[in-house]
Amino acid sequence: QVQLVESGGGLVQPGGSLRLSCAASGSIFSINAMGWYRQAPGKQRELVAAITSGGSTNYADSVKGRFTISRDNAKNTVYLQMNSLKPEDTAVYYCNALGWGGSSWAPQGSWGQGTQVTVSS
Repeated sequence: QVQLVESGGGLVQPGGSLRLSCAASGSIFSINAMGWYRQAPGKQRELVAAITSGGSTNYADSVKGRFTISRDNAKNTVYLQMNSLKPEDTAVYYCNALGWGGSSWAPQGSWGQGTQVTVSS
């Protein structure tokens, strides 16, 4: 089973930047779509960015223009560059493999521990 380890979170001031990393084990990384989710306290986990095996991306409206997802198949790693951070971006961020459910992406693997992002002055 693929193991996913997220890292790179921390405390940042509004307007700041962070780069999250997700290291995946297993050879399926290069053929899976991958995504970053986040879960804020008291809210449901939401998909914020997705990238296909071919490199096509899409984003939630709330992060479009500020977040960039990328992947390095040789390193089995997917990244999330987060710029112009806002307090409402505060959440635990998770990565996962994605499968297309007909109308939307759905998580396919087990969840890792996530990485905490806190945006506060």
